[in-house]
Amino acid sequence: MASLFVIEDDDRIRGAVIRALRDRGHVVESTGTALAGLQQVLDRRPDLVLLDLGLPDLDGVELLRMLRAVSAVPVIVTTARDEDASVVGALDAGADDYVVKPFQAGQLDARIRAVLRRATGPDVDAGPVVVGDLSVDVRTHRVTLAGAEVPLSPKEFELLAYLAARAGTVVSKRELLAEVWQLPYGGSDKTVDVHLSWLRRKLGESADSPRLLHTVRGVGVRLAGPAA
Repeated sequence: MASLFVIEDDDRIRGAVIRALRDRGHVVESTGTALAGLQQVLDRRPDLVLLDLGLPDLDGVELLRMLRAVSAVPVIVTTARDEDASVVGALDAGADDYVVKPFQAGQLDARIRAVLRRATGPDVDAGPVVVGDLSVDVRTHRVTLAGAEVPLSPKEFELLAYLAARAGTVVSKRELLAEVWQLPYGGSDKTVDVHLSWLRRKLGESADSPRLLHTVRGVGVRLAGPAA
């Protein structure tokens, strides 16, 4: 069961989508306008957003860009626009998937489950995440490097665990502020920089000579093994 938020201005379509998803066990809330949707998504923090592009107060792609500036919540675009330019524009703006109307409820539910699987990262029941000679165990809050335990503060561990769940992927500082520090409206990049510096020191590396924490200038940071 997932917590979903539907932003769709057509009352008939919105009602049908809500009923179909609730029948499949999801918790669903909704609104018909872009700006109300932005505020409610930030306040309620759903697991996933279903976003129409043809909204009355703001184009859905613009709303998506605004949402991506403050949140990493997964977004599936649901729209009648099937032109390649619309698909590419939405995906480039940060959409996780794109579904063209009309669609079957079963197909939409399958896409929701697929996006949520990608977004949640590894299942903690699967055991520690291993990146090179680094091991991060979310269940026990234990980090080891080449077999030696690495003592971390709670926030340092939370930051490392978030990066480990997305190992190999570049994560922006904005996303880290929103998801690790719970600052969806933004904050200082310095906060992330300082904690990354502390993490590097405890992992025996530096920004100039990274082994595991690799900075991608102007984009973010990536946790990856030395050969990645």
